[in-house]
This record gives sequence, structure tokens and C-alpha cells, in this order.
Amino acid sequence: MKPNSGAPRLLSLFSGCGGMDLGFKQAGYEIVWANDFNEFAGQTYARNFGDHMHVGSITEVDLTKLPQADIITGGFPCQDFSMISKRGGIETERGNLYTYFVKAVSEVRPKVFIAENVRGLLTANKGEAIKRISEDFAALGYTLNVKLYNFAKYGVAQLRERVLIVGVREDVEFTYEPPTPTHDENSYFTSGEALRGVESVLANNEHQNIKPKTRQLLELIPEGKNFSAIDPDHPLYVKGMISHVYKRLDRNKPSSTIIAGGGGGTWGYHFEEPRPLTNRERARLFGYPDDFVFEGSITEVRRQIGNSVPPVAARVVAEHILPAFTARCGATRLVA
Repeated sequence: MKPNSGAPRLLSLFSGCGGMDLGFKQAGYEIVWANDFNEFAGQTYARNFGDHMHVGSITEVDLTKLPQADIITGGFPCQDFSMISKRGGIETERGNLYTYFVKAVSEVRPKVFIAENVRGLLTANKGEAIKRISEDFAALGYTLNVKLYNFAKYGVAQLRERVLIVGVREDVEFTYEPPTPTHDENSYFTSGEALRGVESVLANNEHQNIKPKTRQLLELIPEGKNFSAIDPDHPLYVKGMISHVYKRLDRNKPSSTIIAGGGGGTWGYHFEEPRPLTNRERARLFGYPDDFVFEGSITEVRRQIGNSVPPVAARVVAEHILPAFTARCGATRLVA
């Protein structure tokens, strides 16, 4: 990546395919280093951003040798904090990967950091997870803002709730408050608007093969409804544990949350045609441009998209915090 003189330098951790990074790049930031352990996400990232992606476990990265940066961003692994999985939270090895984010902030001392995670982080371990994570970041000399965001309020065609932990170094004369929403229930960007013309896009737009029985099942579900719309006595009825099961889009509303994992029944389904969404359609619901090409199988790409931060919302936050990087810095306390 060519240097962008004067632009805030961004260091990206747990980068995935680069949804958050894309929003920051669009806002004018210079991404100087990125890391993710997933090979296919790394390939997607390199294709769309450049050769500053370092694929491998963060546990093997020498954090003392990270490049200088004004901001560190990233979404540490969320599976152990998810509302729809069996949570172990901070007691698990994956849950403790957040400590590498803390260590990176300690070493680099950026003016700002932004950590993203699922809603379940707020209640994991009976609230102890977010308490400990916040204490660890605050101990480094950062003022924190922890808030649950609905990204549909920032122009995303998806009702996607995620937690952002924003930390501002105490000597930086900038107070972070969440950006004012750009949309509300009367002006949400709808799935119908997001998918307009998508059939003309070639990349990542393959249709998945589904069984005739599944197609018949979907034909029983009206637009905007899920498995519960089928009569329990019908031979094609399936019992779902979560609302995502066989959920069809409503073209006049944002989609429900697009998830990364799960088997058939949780793929997200078209509002008009009785079929799963293509990955390009999923990408449209996140706000990825059509020239952003994903690498890997249909399943791998679905995972990358479902784990990512919508670039549209990331850009709103990125532009909102730009004043922090020109703000005056006063005295800062030493951190042990």
C-alpha cells in the first residue's frame, strides 16, 4: 500500500476479510499492518487491500515489533461470547485472545482503539467478561466508551447489533461519543434496495444447490417470516430454536442478522425466490461494494462475510473520530 501522507495510521487485529478496514480506508485512513489466522480470509484481504496482511495466529506474533499506529482496530474472536452458542467467555482459551489486543495497545500506545464484538459480550460470565476486559484496557490509560450499536441505524441493510469498545488515550483532548444515527425505523435501508440489480454481478454470486424438499418448505413461508409460519402438523414443518431458521427477507425492511456458521436453515433466504441468499447478496446486506471479491468456497466466503463488520457502519465511525488525530495531546500518566 502506498503511503498516504498525513492520514491516520491504522493497525488491524483479528482483521477477517476486512469489513471494518474497508470502512476506515474509505474514510481516508492508511492501513499499515493487519493480521488474521484464517487462510481464506487472509487471501480475500490481500486481494482487496494489499500485501500488509500477515496470516497466522496472533499468539505467534511478536507484539513488541508492531509498527507505529494512530489507531488499532479489530474484532477479537466472539464465538465464546455469542448469544447463540454455548458460552465460556473469559474462562476459555478463545475468550482470552482479547488479551493480545490489550497487549498490542500497551505496546503501540495508539491515540484510539476500537474493539468490536457480539451483543453477548455484555452478559457473558454474568457480566464479568466485559468488566474484566474494560478494566484491562482502562489500566493502560484509556477512557472507554462501551456501547451496543444497531448498525441499521448507520445505513446498513441489516438489523445487526454489535458492541464497540472505543478507547481514547487519556492525554488526547478528544471525547468520544457515538455518532448520531443516520437512519431510523422510518428510513432504514431495506434489503430490497440493497439487492437491486445484484443478479448482474458475477463474483461470489453462485447459487447453492438445495433439495427439492427444502424448496417446497420455503414456498410455504411468506416473505419476512420464518419456520414458525408453517403449520406444526404439516409434514414439512421443522422446529427451530432461533428466529434465523428458514427466515426469508422482507424486501421492505432490513434483513435480520446474517450469521457466519450453522447448517441448512440458517443461511438467510430470498424474499421472492425460494432459495438461500448468494454470498454476493449477503455482501450487499453488509454494504460491500461489488468489486470487493471474496476468496474461498461458498461456505468459507459465507463465514467471512458473517463474521465481518459492515463497511458502511465502520466508515461512519471512522469519519466521526477523525478529529482525535489532530487533537492536542497533553500529559499522560505512566502505565506499569
